[in-house]
Amino acid sequence: MPSEPHQHDSSQPSNDGARVAPQDSWHHHYQWRVLQIGDDNGQRFLRTWSAWQDDPQRPHLLHFIGCMPERLQPDQISAATPAALQPFAAALIEQCWGLLPGVHRLAFAHGRVLLTLYVGDPQSMLRQQTPQADRVYLPGLPDAGADAHLLKAIARCCRRGTTFHTASSLPELKALLKQCGFELPDAITPPDAPLTAQFNPRWEPRPVRDALPDASVPRPGSCMVIGAGLAGSACAASLARRGWRVTVLDARTPAAGASGLPAGVFAPHVSPDDSVLSRLSRAGVRTTLQTLADMQRGVQWDHTGVLEHRVDGTPGIPAAWSAEGNPGADWSRRATAGQCTANAVSADAMACWHVRAGWVKPPDLIAHHLTHDHIEVQVDAPVATLERVDADTPAPRWRALDAHGNVLAQADVVVIAAGYDSRPLLPDDWYLQALRGQISWGLHAEAPPEAQWPHVPLNGNGNLVPHVPLAEGSGWVLGSTFERDVTALPPSASDVAAAHADNLHKLRVLGPLLAPQLADRFDQAIEHIQQAGAASAGDGSGVRSWGAVRLASHDRLPIVGPVDAKQLPGLWACTAMGSRGLTLSVLCGELLASRLHHEPVGMDMRLAQALSSERL
Repeated sequence: MPSEPHQHDSSQPSNDGARVAPQDSWHHHYQWRVLQIGDDNGQRFLRTWSAWQDDPQRPHLLHFIGCMPERLQPDQISAATPAALQPFAAALIEQCWGLLPGVHRLAFAHGRVLLTLYVGDPQSMLRQQTPQADRVYLPGLPDAGADAHLLKAIARCCRRGTTFHTASSLPELKALLKQCGFELPDAITPPDAPLTAQFNPRWEPRPVRDALPDASVPRPGSCMVIGAGLAGSACAASLARRGWRVTVLDARTPAAGASGLPAGVFAPHVSPDDSVLSRLSRAGVRTTLQTLADMQRGVQWDHTGVLEHRVDGTPGIPAAWSAEGNPGADWSRRATAGQCTANAVSADAMACWHVRAGWVKPPDLIAHHLTHDHIEVQVDAPVATLERVDADTPAPRWRALDAHGNVLAQADVVVIAAGYDSRPLLPDDWYLQALRGQISWGLHAEAPPEAQWPHVPLNGNGNLVPHVPLAEGSGWVLGSTFERDVTALPPSASDVAAAHADNLHKLRVLGPLLAPQLADRFDQAIEHIQQAGAASAGDGSGVRSWGAVRLASHDRLPIVGPVDAKQLPGLWACTAMGSRGLTLSVLCGELLASRLHHEPVGMDMRLAQALSSERL
């Protein structure tokens, strides 16, 4: 997380005469949601954040939704910000990159101040996202016809009692507000005076049909998370930040399963049509980077950039991103000849350079997630069954039992996030597939001295992390295999030999200038395994193996949401990360937590629907 500004007094009024964040309104609220239409270079957000930070009775969460036709510009933010708010502006500017049209979630104050940016046509964005707001700010708009449609979209985002502020008191605007259900003050105000109204229609508003069914709870309570891997630890961290008391149960220890690989790559996916997976991966990378910023860079992770060798000969990047000033270039761009040759790829190869990408050691990320004071971890606690307690009450509790019927823990809410071990606890009609993956890894001290390693990770069909500090010394990690419906662990000797061969083949494609320098070592490891009938770290090759079983859904996207909100209230799932847990798990944890609290969703609603358990 970027450095945060210090507290100071910033109780100045806004330029429309309304207090920026009226403490008498947000006191006693668990979360406070502000919606602003139009771009003011981030100034209202900065003032609201400052007021929230200075208020000892502030709500636990501050949501600010900024709906604007164009993205925020860092130079304009800085120029418009007064000196007292410059520390806040610096933290905002640090995250204002890659703001393509769509929805972006920026996080501050250790995840308790969340800025969601809608970049695009305001009316369309509001109708798509339908965030619920406690306070709305809108500049005066000249086109009465456009205002009518926009105000109707705003009204759909209001609860009874939501306050509305605008810089104009034009008679036509007042008339439109009344038509949309807003109460206006009795006092006569001149057309250029600020106007405050309250949403309180004389009729009962039709319920807004949520794009995602509402399965939220009124307040944080107790939660059991089953699984202490990437998905489970991310859910635990997101819930703990929101005030939940979280018990994490794992059959072994944290990061003991598929999340325990020595190191892996996080990077965006690219496609010419900017597919669902491409947009999801960008949201995931942004959220992951916000978490990694609190960890030790260069030791636990690094933001190095990643070179993707595009062996199909296509750049993969949307054509519009090549235009000067397009924010897509903040994410990915065509790799230069120098970037290719410095990273084991020929100068004329088709490759793209992922700017916002790097490597991370998953066990360290998991440990970071689980350090919150509200999280308790129980190891060696395999959950065999789940049962509801007081099932006939409005708020039933859940108990987790082991194979002998002993109670391991109980809580108001359960999140199943145990990867492949989730299957016995989930409905039989959920199509879930086992994917065994094996990596090859080694130490540089045991590698050929002539090997010319890439400077940054390589990605494509598999990936290579060329430099990572491991307990045994500086090392490299290559893989992984993709073995469908295979669950045997540990892998047999023949399976390990086959995995080394497969990973070497991947390296020939990923880094063709490096693969010949390591081929003899791989051949030596494979020959030793075939002769000895077992893999061994002491065979002299310096090539070692690691394997685990992952879980994937029918469409290769994670599953996040309630298992069955009507029949099994309080039972949730966050699973099926497949091979993209490092990129998507933190995003999925935030999505689950936001749905539990009916918060504004921090991604395009269509992407949230693509991840939702309801799609099954």
